[in-house]
Amino acid sequence: MEEVAFFAGAIGALGGAIAVIALRNPFYSVLALVVHLVALAGLFLLLHAEFIAAAQVVVYAGAVMVLYVFVAAYVGGVEEPIWEPIAGQRFLAPLLAGALFIELSIAILGTGLKAIGGDGPTIPEGFGSPASIGELMLERFLIAFEAASLLLLVAAVGAVVLAARRKQEPPIVVGDADPGGPGREAEEAPGVVS
Repeated sequence: MEEVAFFAGAIGALGGAIAVIALRNPFYSVLALVVHLVALAGLFLLLHAEFIAAAQVVVYAGAVMVLYVFVAAYVGGVEEPIWEPIAGQRFLAPLLAGALFIELSIAILGTGLKAIGGDGPTIPEGFGSPASIGELMLERFLIAFEAASLLLLVAAVGAVVLAARRKQEPPIVVGDADPGGPGREAEEAPGVVS
């Protein structure tokens, strides 16, 4: 049964990832990314990492994807080129893709086939549970956890400051019909000799 669930999750993850880059409509591409993230959560469940699977669904497939769906719906299906082609890109891209495929094939054949006849690793009791992850975050990786939270706080404050700076001032109308409008004030300012 685990093999069927693994292949279903793997097909869902690969199909969703391919659909993200293959679909032209950004809204459908975001929905394909949701399918990909839910399939990854299923794969995490097979690895007995329940907390990571729940975080994957709640944080990524939930909160972040809602933001992406709203952005894709706001932008719409505008067909614009994202980048300009680079000179020699048509020849260099297949070469790099072939090199990456060869490297991954060597890595998979060199290490993955040795574990086919084995039973897999023994998983200790409570592995991947919220209690074990909490112990790791608040004991062994406390400094890295606090540094990441401080970095996120600084980024949030910086985004608020930058958004406040972008507020535009009200436009100045030069040809106002009112003789005492903004255009007249600039001409009749005290201390200015005409």
